[in-house]
Amino acid sequence: MITREFDLKRKAQPIPQTVVWDGTLRIWIRHLVKKDLPALEWDGIYLHYRRLYLDTYKSMRAKEAVMWVVEHEQRGIIGQLFVQLIGARLDLADGISRAYINAFRLKPAFRSLGIGSSLLHTVEEDIALRNFEYTLLNVGKDNPDAQRFYERHGYSVVGEEPGNWSYIDHKGRLQHVSEPSWRMRKRLLQR
Repeated sequence: MITREFDLKRKAQPIPQTVVWDGTLRIWIRHLVKKDLPALEWDGIYLHYRRLYLDTYKSMRAKEAVMWVVEHEQRGIIGQLFVQLIGARLDLADGISRAYINAFRLKPAFRSLGIGSSLLHTVEEDIALRNFEYTLLNVGKDNPDAQRFYERHGYSVVGEEPGNWSYIDHKGRLQHVSEPSWRMRKRLLQR
């Protein structure tokens, strides 16, 4: 465990990225800061994940996760992507060779513009800078568009996941989720 803590703390962090779209629209791809947490609720759509977001933020402060956001200069937070560096499931995120991507979202008005690809590329560069060999993610079996997106970016299906998980919602109630998924993986580094 000491080795993992040392490894996670010593790895380089990239600077936030500014992306200009169509010569006028400016967005920033950057690490989340605490004041961004309410914006992740997307005007109440994801309010039920409030505690989950706070727990992930605490994991980020402990150097076990990284939370990324896409900020539009006028519309605020329009996207997000979280990376688990080490977690309870070492088959997903072991703190050494595997990092796990989750909660990848873009607001509908900003999809199909290349922003998601830029976000994913930025995050993958960061994961590689941290010396992780692989990145893994789960994509819902009912979401073939997302599966094709990841395949275009070099991910391949390596297994199935029942997708059963639980969380405590914003009212303190235990919620159970079932999202049958494909496990996908991409190799970032050759060892």
